This record gives sequence, C-alpha cells and structure tokens, in this order.
Amino acid sequence: MSAIEPEKETIAHLDSTENYAVHKGHGDTANLSGAQLKEVYNAELYAAINESKIEKWSKTSMHLYFSIFIAFCCACANGYDGSLMTAILAMPHFQDTFNSGTTGIQVSVIFSLYTVGSMVGAPFAAVLSDRYGRRKGMFVGGATIILGMIIAATSTHIAQLVVGRFVLGFGIAIMTVAAPAYSIEIAPPHWRGRCTGFYNCGWFGGSIPAAAITFGTNNINSNLSWQLPLIFQAFACIIVMGAVFFIPESPRYLMANGREEEAIDFLVKYHGNGQRDNKLVALEVMEMKENISQDGIDKRWWDYRPLFFTHNGRWRMAQVLMISIFGQFSGNGLGYFNTVIYSNLGVTSVSAQLGYNLLSSVVSAIGALSAVSLTDRMPRRKVLVLGTFACACFLAINAGLSKALSEQGENISTSIAQGALAAYFLFNVMFSFTYTPLQGVIPAEALETTMRAKGLAASGIIVSAIGFINQFAGPVALQNMGYKYIWIFVGWDIVESGLWYIFGVESQGRTLEQLEWVYNQKYPVKASLKADKVVVQADGHVSEVVVP
Repeated sequence: MSAIEPEKETIAHLDSTENYAVHKGHGDTANLSGAQLKEVYNAELYAAINESKIEKWSKTSMHLYFSIFIAFCCACANGYDGSLMTAILAMPHFQDTFNSGTTGIQVSVIFSLYTVGSMVGAPFAAVLSDRYGRRKGMFVGGATIILGMIIAATSTHIAQLVVGRFVLGFGIAIMTVAAPAYSIEIAPPHWRGRCTGFYNCGWFGGSIPAAAITFGTNNINSNLSWQLPLIFQAFACIIVMGAVFFIPESPRYLMANGREEEAIDFLVKYHGNGQRDNKLVALEVMEMKENISQDGIDKRWWDYRPLFFTHNGRWRMAQVLMISIFGQFSGNGLGYFNTVIYSNLGVTSVSAQLGYNLLSSVVSAIGALSAVSLTDRMPRRKVLVLGTFACACFLAINAGLSKALSEQGENISTSIAQGALAAYFLFNVMFSFTYTPLQGVIPAEALETTMRAKGLAASGIIVSAIGFINQFAGPVALQNMGYKYIWIFVGWDIVESGLWYIFGVESQGRTLEQLEWVYNQKYPVKASLKADKVVVQADGHVSEVVVP
C-alpha cells in the first residue's frame, strides 16, 4: 500500500549535523543591517524552517493535505455520534419503538455501551496500529463501524441497539488510535499543530452533519426518521476505507520498523520539496535515527511499562492523562444531553431543541477552527490554563441564571433564559477553542513514536471511562439535581486550570524527537519553557544562536 517509490540515492550525507547546525556566537551578527534578535524553543528547527520553505500549493503538498483529510474523516465518524443520539432520543418514532425516555437508566445504557466498546477496543487498536501500520488501523476501524451501524439501524429492541452501540464504540477506538498518530507523524514540524488540530476538529465535521440530518429527518413520519441518521454514520468510514490505499504510510512508523529508505523518501518528497539536501529533512532524519528505537515497546504488544515506570514516561503520560480527563470532564459532557438542558431553559418543542443543537455545533466549530489556525503560534500551556478558567466562568454564569429560572416556576423570564442559553453557548465556544484542537495534539506530541499507539490507546481508555461516567451518571444527575449539577464542573474547571499551570509541559516550537530531551529533565515543565536566542538576518537566514 506504499504511495512512495524509493529513490536509489545515497543517504549518508543526511546523517551529518553540518546540514542543519546553526553557528554559535555572542550576537555579533545582530549589528548587521536588518538583523533581529528572536527567542525560539529550538534554534536548529527554526533555522531549518526559515531556510527550507515548503511549497504550500505544490502537488505533493496537496497530497499531504489529502492524507490529513482522511485522518480528519476518522474523527468525523466519532463526532457524528456525539450529536446523533442526543437528537434521536427526542424523536417520537424512536420513543415509540424503544420507549427509553430522555433521561434515566435506559438512556444511560444506550449512551454508555458505546463508551464500553471503545474501552475494550483500545488495546486491540494499539496492537493493530503498531504491527500493521496506521493506514490499516484506519481501514479496520471503518469496517467495524459499518458493522455496528448495520446492527443498530436494524434493531427493534434495546438489546440489539445496545450491541450495535458497543460494536460502533469498538470501531471508533481503532480509528481514533491510528488517525491522530498518523496525522502528527506525517506533518512537517511547523504544521504539526494545525494538521493534528484539524484532525480533531473532525468531531464537528461529524457532529454538524449529524445535527443537520436529524433536524431534517425528524419530519419523516416513520422509523426512517431515526434509522437514516444511523445509516449515514457509515459515510465517513467509506471514504476512509477507499482512500487509505492512495496515501503514504507514516515515516516514523517506517523508521521504527527498519524501512529507513522509505521514511527518508517520504521526508524528501513531502517536507523537502523533493530536495535531498534540504536542511529540514536532514534535521528530521538525524533526530528520528537517534530517538526512534527499532526494538521499542511497539514490538511487544503486552508492554506498557515505560509509560509508567520511567521518569520520562510518567511525565509524558501525565500530559496524556490531563488532556484525556480534562477534555471530557470540563462540562462539555453536558452536550450529550443538550435537549434536556434546553428544556430546563424553557425551550420545549422538539424542532426548536434540534435547531439549537445544530446551532451549538456550528458556533463550537467556529471556536475550534479559529484555534486550529493559531495552534502553531500559540503556546499550548498558556491556552489551557487561561481557557479552562474561562470555561469555569461561563458555566458559573449559566448555573446562576439557571437557578433564577428554577425559582420562577412556569412564568420564566425570557431575558434570563436567553442569558443562560448565551452563557452555555459561550462555554461551548471557549471549550472548543481551548480543547478541541489540543485534544488531538497534546497526547500525540507527548508520546514518542514507539509508545505513541499504546499511549493513545491508554488515552482512549481514559477518555472512554470519563465518557462512561458522563453518559451514565449525566442523565441521572440532571434528573435528580437539575442545574446544580453544573456547579460541580465550575469547581473542577478551576482545579484543572491550576493543574495545567503546575504540570503542563510546553511542546509548541519543538520537534517530536527534541521533546525527548525535555521529558528527560528533572522538571520538564521548566525545561520546556527554556528558549534559545537567535539572530535572524533581513533575508530570514539564521546567522547564529547566541550563547552566554
């Protein structure tokens, strides 16, 4: 399935640091006309990027964008489900068939078995992605999701629906381990945040069509009103399964499996404008060869020890744990029950609830895509600290206004209801800006190549476990506590903001391999904030890195 024909040229010269090293000095060249002093996290990378401009609209770059788009489609399949069941639950024909209600234990089971399937599938996903490659992982995930869709769409009782949901979750686990690893491993270092952040925005690429489709099919006066949205869940999977044969394999997967020439050919073609003496390619090849083990834990399906029993692994997993837990348990899990929240705020008609559900997805997507465009320039740690605190503030406003509404009985104030709704929408926008791109970026960046699939599988299990709590406990909590349930997330978001400040490692501006040095330091947070001073000439050339 390789899309690259190896060129029969020598690669020995790529091993020399002369190809990318930056002269060290005391800043003498800063006195030249047009020169500027800049602080950067990695002087060699900054110099290589400045002097190795990738042609953004070349044929090979367009092929790279297409490859990222296929990973994006994997996230679409996951996001589709996020809006799907919320809307289907409100449909009269679904309730006539299953009589599940919109809150309570049965709803919890329907939602949470998808999550259980995802937890069970994650370890298998890691083995599949490590042994057979990222592309084959995406293909198998798509096939499994289609099987789950068939079971769910043809169900006539809750037991069969729940089995279909379990199989869907299992397939999603396989896709969401392979796809983010693939997107971050094929992206040039300075495009990494945008490429992987865009991948994770596939959530909205699925949730918005799901909200729109259910809004339209709600007018069908038969079981097709809920069956058609389930069937359309296969659409993104069909695209992925057909396209993986036309995209290249990850160069880091190739390097880790002894296919060095193929990996270098990929880098030359997609990161070096076809030039084998390209500085960025030389830097990437050297760092990959130094840091990617061909006898790593990716060759031992059972071995997760380095993730937890080494200093380096524990700090890496700390980033994965935080983004996995906080990304699911910051109040965003309330979105599964938007229709119930809208009802509590006085929006009672099904069509109005589905309309607001669609609007919520659209404004959240705007927030996420705005962040994606800035991801390679914004420091990750600062965004997470400040953004999480802002989420707490918006939820507090919503909870306070919801309390006022609950005290008004039947005659609710329209202005207060609109204020509460606006605060909830602003929370969704802020959460999407802060977390949606970084939920894909942080785990994949924090994990080195041979532990990436296993770490992402562990992340998937954690995400699913928190999702299980959200989906199982959420309906019951909303039924018993109402708006008071929101206050739990207000307090927790404040705690999260503090934890990001203390333990968040900054990964922006460094290569994946250079992060190995960061995580080997005694306090990686401090090491990650260490910057180099470089002198940049008027033509963009980095003339020296300033040393004391």
